[in-house]
Amino acid sequence: MSKQEEYVRKPEWLKIKLNTNESYTGLKKMMREKKLHTVCEEARCPNIHECWAERKTATFMILGDTCTRACRFCAVKTGLPTELDRQEPERVADSVAQMGLKHTVITAVARDDLKDGGAEIFAETVKAIRRKNPFTTVEVLPSDMGGKEENLKILMDAKPDILNHNIETVKRLTPRVRARATYERSLEFLRRAKEMKPNIPTKSSLMIGLGETKEEIIETMDDLRANNVDIMTIGQYLQPTKGHLKIVKYWTPEEFRELRDIALSKGFKHCESGPLVRSSYHADEQVNAAEQR
Repeated sequence: MSKQEEYVRKPEWLKIKLNTNESYTGLKKMMREKKLHTVCEEARCPNIHECWAERKTATFMILGDTCTRACRFCAVKTGLPTELDRQEPERVADSVAQMGLKHTVITAVARDDLKDGGAEIFAETVKAIRRKNPFTTVEVLPSDMGGKEENLKILMDAKPDILNHNIETVKRLTPRVRARATYERSLEFLRRAKEMKPNIPTKSSLMIGLGETKEEIIETMDDLRANNVDIMTIGQYLQPTKGHLKIVKYWTPEEFRELRDIALSKGFKHCESGPLVRSSYHADEQVNAAEQR
């Protein structure tokens, strides 16, 4: 099958409108000048043009661009990281100020080579943003940090506005989709975060299209709610390269709307659900909608 034939086979609702205006190109230039990474670029997010053009929110990826895990859905490069930049938190905070962001998401590659899983740099980044941008809300999106409670505590003591940790897929598919991470550990991570700081909203994301059933998706919703997760996002898995997991199904916009309604009926304060939805998509609106509910 040619690339053109493969593209034609994609559903109409997966066509992306590119927007490379001055705001987008200026932001891309600034990221390179400050030697910063974004998950928007590294993970090939389909919404990068929309989000960067509006400059309401951006997702910074700290702790380098090399992940110690090789999840079969992710486009971020893997290997043994060599980077640990102690000045990175200040550069991120300066960039947030320069962009005038209302909301920022801080994520990172998994750093299993570090004893604290990168928790200290995460916490310092939150604090630096708060010092220089007191009116910007800060969302953190860490890995499970090895499942160590002391690492999570370092991060939660920095008091981010929201703690986001992705469950990624349903329980049955987790061993095939994720590397090192487990379904149960992710649920425990989310539960412990809420126990440490009950007033900080928790959030998780599910990508679908890998062969899961509707019943398994609903089961995942129930598991997240049982661990007091407040916000959920659901999006279509898109295969980054031929070497990654293949798409089994394209879920329709109507099915995504139905899943959103089911999630809200389960008690989630907010659910963003759609083919191009990603964990950080409209992240500022997700926080506001959850607070209103």
